Amino acid sequence: MQENTQIFYHTLPNNIKIVHSRTQSAVAYVGVMIGAGTRDERPEENGIAHYIEHCVFKGTVFHSARQIISQIEGVGGEINAYTTKEETTFYAATLNEHVPQTLRLISEMVLCPTFPKAETDKERMVIYDEIESYNDSPSELIYDDFENMLFAGHSLAQPILGTKRTLRHISSSPDRPRAWMAQHYRPERMVVFCQGDIPTSRFIRLAEKLFGDYTNTLPPDRQLSFAQEEDRQPQSASYQKHTHQTHVMLGARAYPLCHSQQLPLYLLNNILGGGSLNSRLNIALREARGLVYTIESIYTPLSDTGYWSTYFACEAEQLEQCMAVIRKELNRIVTTPLTQRELRAALRQLRGQMAISAQNAENNALSMAKSMLYRGYAPTWQQTFEQIAQITPEQLQQVAKEVLEPDKLVVLKYE
Repeated sequence: MQENTQIFYHTLPNNIKIVHSRTQSAVAYVGVMIGAGTRDERPEENGIAHYIEHCVFKGTVFHSARQIISQIEGVGGEINAYTTKEETTFYAATLNEHVPQTLRLISEMVLCPTFPKAETDKERMVIYDEIESYNDSPSELIYDDFENMLFAGHSLAQPILGTKRTLRHISSSPDRPRAWMAQHYRPERMVVFCQGDIPTSRFIRLAEKLFGDYTNTLPPDRQLSFAQEEDRQPQSASYQKHTHQTHVMLGARAYPLCHSQQLPLYLLNNILGGGSLNSRLNIALREARGLVYTIESIYTPLSDTGYWSTYFACEAEQLEQCMAVIRKELNRIVTTPLTQRELRAALRQLRGQMAISAQNAENNALSMAKSMLYRGYAPTWQQTFEQIAQITPEQLQQVAKEVLEPDKLVVLKYE
């Protein structure tokens, strides 16, 4: 067992990873993250990872749906789950004394769900509503369509929710989700995590009792890795959505998780369009010109690829002006390196943001689990910032040239 300040790591004999952060809080966050998501789905089963995330709540070999909810929420806890392109996560917030019963229920949901058809049929209708709600929100739907452009032809292009057609196929028999879980819920892709005020040795014993016997002898079936240098160049596109505003995303493929340039792009994105009002794009479009209500940029690293993008919505007659301003800002960061004064200011701001973000216990626990899944360890925010503080203006400019060249960006418009 290794120790990293207050973060402890352990690997069970079956290769399930355990990570625990000892805190002084009365509330613990505990759960399981599995490295299986939308990218592992074949076209005819698109949406199955998300469907499973919903339906394991509907009953296990030992507990009904009502019992699962009442045993956790009946003591004031909150249970949750989410699916991404690469992970499925089940977790709960609860008082420290209830961690054992909470993790036991989560282990049942992951290892022995029953998928009772009467319940899962109702849940399928809930997901239908979720799809329709998503389709009614252009500011959310545009992210799916943008990823479809960037990763066309690969399973990463598929929507997380799936479609009504694929969901009918998936839900026709409980054997389908069971078989998918048996294939993709693999011990080497699982992390059991906890952030709370319980002894690490006790949590390891608990995880070993609940997950130590889990095995998977099926051969791995991960979908094809994504070739960063794929020949096909994504094309720009425009769709008629008849929305009040014009919605726009522009961006490009970028570095994967654990890449040497991941942190420089993370810093660069924060300077350009991160969450602060003094980001360059927000100043240029909203504060200086009043052209948009919201403009944001994100860097989304995945296990073997990633992308950078910026999103905004504006009045149709102001679209060209917005695009010109954005291209000007991108060109400035590509051609003109930051001064040492600008870099110091950017680092000072990011350090404060990271420290404040670290106060969010839920995000901390989930970030810790994800880092354990892909890196095998979970650095503290201070350790990560120490690396960021070594970045030079020359590094940032090189990253900008590789990712942010205005003429190389893919553009998607809803008009």
